[in-house]
Amino acid sequence: MDGIRVETFASAEEFLERTTVSDPQCIVLDVHLGVLSGFDLQDRLAEKGRVPPIIFITAHDEIPSSRLARRAGACGYLRKPFDTDALIALVRPLLTREAAGMVER
Repeated sequence: MDGIRVETFASAEEFLERTTVSDPQCIVLDVHLGVLSGFDLQDRLAEKGRVPPIIFITAHDEIPSSRLARRAGACGYLRKPFDTDALIALVRPLLTREAAGMVER
């Protein structure tokens, strides 16, 4: 995607079971995933002390923007359907900040 290396996972559980050695620089995370929600996955990562920047996405209007904003912090969120350019505009600065060592965890 626009020169950005991307990995996809079918569920939060699959992400947690991955064998990749390095942590992701950014996660684009759907709020509604299945057994574990995107918020649940964020909480699990926080328990481990390893929360990369997260951009939440959702197609459900019942989730208030204030809750999405609070969960995503400065990273952002998008409502589906969204333009790919809008997603890249949120992701790209996070990768730049990560590479410069400026993202706090």
